Amino acid sequence: MVTIRLSRGGAKKRPYYHIIVTDSRSRRDGRYIERLGFFNPIASGKATESLRINLARAQYWLSNGAQPSERVEQLIKEYSKNAPIVPVVNQSNTPEPAVVINTTIESLPTTAETPIAT
Repeated sequence: MVTIRLSRGGAKKRPYYHIIVTDSRSRRDGRYIERLGFFNPIASGKATESLRINLARAQYWLSNGAQPSERVEQLIKEYSKNAPIVPVVNQSNTPEPAVVINTTIESLPTTAETPIAT
């Protein structure tokens, strides 16, 4: 079974967690399938970000049957309420593609027709 849970990092008495998608049989800090974000419970103030989750990928894994842990479920709800609004890139401002010259094999000179300079 695939689960979404926390993987601990950081130093002693200074926890830092990665939100990961993993097989339920793997160890807490072991191998994982995908990293979705992080959670820093010690972060204080606006200077440091305490939580970031890729909500699109989290929704993808949840729709495919991944089971979130209790804490991760709370974090996803909290982050989705306060999620930053990502600006949409205007597609009309993208540059035009490079012009491709259409050449066919018949229009290219063959090696027999081109003289070799000696």
